[in-house]
Amino acid sequence: MLLKRINQYSFNLVAPTSHHLAILMRWFTSESELLQWGGPGFRYPFDQQSFESDLRVASLATFSLLNNEGQLVGFGQYYLRLGRCHLGRLAVSPDFRGLGIIQALITALLNKGLIELEVPDASLFVFEDNQIAIKAYHKAGFRVTEYPDSMPMDDCLYMIKTPS
Repeated sequence: MLLKRINQYSFNLVAPTSHHLAILMRWFTSESELLQWGGPGFRYPFDQQSFESDLRVASLATFSLLNNEGQLVGFGQYYLRLGRCHLGRLAVSPDFRGLGIIQALITALLNKGLIELEVPDASLFVFEDNQIAIKAYHKAGFRVTEYPDSMPMDDCLYMIKTPS
């Protein structure tokens, strides 16, 4: 059933518009939700200007995932970190969670990021208590490993994906 529901959509990874970012802002209704998604440097409460600034849209590869109806269903970023395509700020719309869209988002970002950054591996951080995300990342082929430097955040796991 889940596969049927996700297969009814095609997805398009695009540069986010101000409209997309305004929608994305509504996905986070508390400081703790924002911290878990955006990390410790994200200001709360936020407005459109501070949100866009903290996202670092101008300096990070930043994308909206749209379904075939043009709805914003996901969001993510990537950049080069320790020789890997590092995924960050992955989010799925609250209206579309539980449908496997995170897998489409990860796949689309990696298809683009690994080629653009010319690296074979990917990485990401996830908070230890975010079991839903950890399960999704495992399903996408990521595994927990030791971070080779001092961990930038407490209670965080470092996950990598290498070519199979």
